[in-house]
Amino acid sequence: MAGVTGIGGVFFKARDPEMLNQWYQEHLGLPVHPEWGCAILHWEKDPAASTGATVWKVDKQDTDWFAPSQSNFMINYRVSDLKALLARLSESGIPVLKGPDEEFNGLFAWILDPEGNKLELWEPKEPG
Repeated sequence: MAGVTGIGGVFFKARDPEMLNQWYQEHLGLPVHPEWGCAILHWEKDPAASTGATVWKVDKQDTDWFAPSQSNFMINYRVSDLKALLARLSESGIPVLKGPDEEFNGLFAWILDPEGNKLELWEPKEPG
């Protein structure tokens, strides 16, 4: 049967797209292509031992999981070396809301982007 096989992209609106693209590129290392205004992330370049997976989840409207963000979405970004990334973010004055928290499948932390969107940062590890 034909159906969904993965997430092909994440698209969202911003009050200032150019500023937000620059922020994501500078602070999270997203390779934003200047002509296209988007980043293309390739699974084969992910250094994690796993072959990769994408979580898709719908939550209740009154969840506090996204707080303090008022957005109706939260993006989880796979990252390498979460602790070094958090140190770099802190040096840039970007507060860490929570983390790093260690779970069975990796390290997690949460920050806000300049437009108030909550981001989940995840350094994967093999369960075991």
